[in-house]
Amino acid sequence: MDVVNQLVAQGQFRVLKLPLGFIKVLEWFFAIFAFSTCGSYSGMFRMSVECKNRTDSDLSIEVEFEYPFRLHQVYFDAPTCKGGDKERLFLIGDYSSSAEFFVTIGVFAFLYSTAALSIYVFFFEKYKENNKGPLIDLGVTGVFAFMWLVSSAAWAKGLSDVKTATDPDMVISLISACDVEVNRCREVHDPVMSGLNTSVAFGFINLILWAGNLWFVFKETGIIAPFMRAPPPQDKPAASDAYGQQGAYEQDPYASNQGGYQPDYNQQGYNQEAEYGQGYGQQGAPTSFSNQM
Repeated sequence: MDVVNQLVAQGQFRVLKLPLGFIKVLEWFFAIFAFSTCGSYSGMFRMSVECKNRTDSDLSIEVEFEYPFRLHQVYFDAPTCKGGDKERLFLIGDYSSSAEFFVTIGVFAFLYSTAALSIYVFFFEKYKENNKGPLIDLGVTGVFAFMWLVSSAAWAKGLSDVKTATDPDMVISLISACDVEVNRCREVHDPVMSGLNTSVAFGFINLILWAGNLWFVFKETGIIAPFMRAPPPQDKPAASDAYGQQGAYEQDPYASNQGGYQPDYNQQGYNQEAEYGQGYGQQGAPTSFSNQM
């Protein structure tokens, strides 16, 4: 328990908030949804054969099938409307290859997502060391994106064939008693295919997620860094030029006509001081020696 607590304490769970980690979490969930909805499917449909002789009729012929959809191994017994005899019939087709391929890709995608999330959380610094981790992650992500495309398309085609092979109207045509006009054959219950339709949808959602995640993994490789050049720095003016321009454009705030005290040297106070100086010069000047004598 202490080891788990230490790992949790050392984990960088903030990476899960980044697109790289958040999309990986979505890939983990949708991979589970994809292979579980397909791999756990089991379906059933029901038919009825009403013979002219009612004692030979079978009004509830139930046919069950499941993953991996080897329908050629699925059989049922139908009345021949001839003295109570029955015939054993098999469905047509083997669609296990596309279904198993789809489930296999889903399982491996789930396992890789689990491993990648563990590395992101606990060993993210080593993951980015020398760009080896991002490069490997980029290659594996590209492979899974292509595999999801192939497997989803193949399973979509396989599902269409499964629907055709399990259509009660199609299966009724295999019963020989239904070729006689006096006998009545009809479907009672159609198979529910909503789970398989959902699996195909999850497959293409996984394709979008893994293909979209290529960009975010590619950014971690640093390959794009040399191509993302920073804008050239703007030349700053020299200190002397800047000072000269500042002196040229800045004005003396005291020289402005707005605000501040501006002394007027022509005011009366200063004129009086000048006159006082002049008077002092006239009165205070010494008289000549001759006048003193």
